[in-house]
Amino acid sequence: MYRKRGGMVFALLLASTLARAQPDFDAVQIRTVPVADGLYMLVGEGGNLGVSTGPDGVWVIDDQYAPLSPKLLAAIAALDRGPVRAVINTHWHLDHTGGNQNFGAAGALLVAHGNARARLAAGQTIPFLERSVAPAAPAALPELTFGESLQLHVNGEDIDVRHAPRAHTDGDLLVHFPRANAWHLGDVYFAGMYPFIDGSSGGSVAGVIAALDAVLAQSDDATRIIPGHGPLSDRSELQDWRAMLATIAARVESAVRAGKTREEVIAARPTADFDARFGAGFVTPERFAGMLYDLLATPEQR
Repeated sequence: MYRKRGGMVFALLLASTLARAQPDFDAVQIRTVPVADGLYMLVGEGGNLGVSTGPDGVWVIDDQYAPLSPKLLAAIAALDRGPVRAVINTHWHLDHTGGNQNFGAAGALLVAHGNARARLAAGQTIPFLERSVAPAAPAALPELTFGESLQLHVNGEDIDVRHAPRAHTDGDLLVHFPRANAWHLGDVYFAGMYPFIDGSSGGSVAGVIAALDAVLAQSDDATRIIPGHGPLSDRSELQDWRAMLATIAARVESAVRAGKTREEVIAARPTADFDARFGAGFVTPERFAGMLYDLLATPEQR
């Protein structure tokens, strides 16, 4: 958990967290970004959607918040008026699964890793966000779950859906579209910004890096990458982002092993040379350093 270093700092962080928890959904506009033939990224409020269209209907990755479902469904219908056959949840967080019940009511099969379903069903507190999440309604729970991998043969693609163990959470999925040469990485990748790694949900730095290495090994200069948050990306940007995460994590881990306190690590500004490029997201440089300290000071979360 983020520990306060003064009442005003804590109050500002808590206020900003609550503000993020209650966005103005009426003002949100859905933006459609072409990725490849028949594959799109939808950007709104919350995790980026992936949308596969074609003769086998529409297959969707993530569904943001419940109030945005009508806008998202309208944006999808503008691409393909076929039925939404399924929604694949890349993990359990509500900015990626909040529309599950609405999409399910529209006829979509809900798909996720077993750990993601379990966390949705149970609810939990996320200390980093100062937020408690209630158990999901039964109709919002994925109906199809699996362990390590799943293949879907739809819309001319052999879509490979694989588990990334202990990455952003313990239920992350990476979705590969080989024909389109594209990936959807969920919150394993926050393009252009520092990430949130949810240790309270089984996430770890090592798991994120391992997942990124697996994606990089199956990518080339033409690969397009849909991140959980941020703009459409590519292999070069992912490689740079992976280097940033590994470099800063190594600095923090070295400080942890040297006996430095959390406050000392934050004050040393281990992110300083990366802040201009990655420091403008919702995870500020200071919070990122503190999050890494909390993860790396706990052996099972390294």
